[in-house]
Amino acid sequence: MKTVQEEFWAGEFGDDYIARNKSDALLASNLALFSDIMKATGPISSVLELGCNVGMNLKAFDLLDPNLLKSGFDINESAILQLKAEKPSFDVKTGSIIESLVTETVDFSFTKGVLIHINPDHLQSVYANLYEKSNKYICVIEYYNPSPVAITYRGHDDRLFKRDFCGDLLDKYSDLELVDYGFCYRRDPVFQQDDLTWFLMEKV
Repeated sequence: MKTVQEEFWAGEFGDDYIARNKSDALLASNLALFSDIMKATGPISSVLELGCNVGMNLKAFDLLDPNLLKSGFDINESAILQLKAEKPSFDVKTGSIIESLVTETVDFSFTKGVLIHINPDHLQSVYANLYEKSNKYICVIEYYNPSPVAITYRGHDDRLFKRDFCGDLLDKYSDLELVDYGFCYRRDPVFQQDDLTWFLMEKV
């Protein structure tokens, strides 16, 4: 592991996060979110999540379309072992997403609440994985801020970073085009998420 952020999520804090990241309510909210996002895509047959944890997002995709090939990477081994035991058909691996990833390309690569926890010095490597492993669509679902800013996260400094991740990707790759975007509100009366902004991009 190259960064203190990776050590943070691979260790005890990441293990504790697993329990907070599993609920039927979250799965329902994710299903509503991805249903909305997928209205703007054409047909897809495969998805890859960078930072999949115990698979709450991949499980939502599984409900949307059980025939989708679902794959993912996460730094926390405990999370991956749980997901493999529960969903053996998912192709998920323990690994750092700031390293080059050995996996098949997919129609739809994405992150959700993950780029915000990446050391800014290594964001370009994660962007490259998102881009290179996607044949068509890239989606980032993160906290948005027009300029980079660091926020204290559960009492820890340098563990959460907000910025315009979509803008970074659009500036970095000239063949990416913004397709759609939207906002999730933490006080939604039915499907609660964090205050996340999602951006769907397509290779053209």
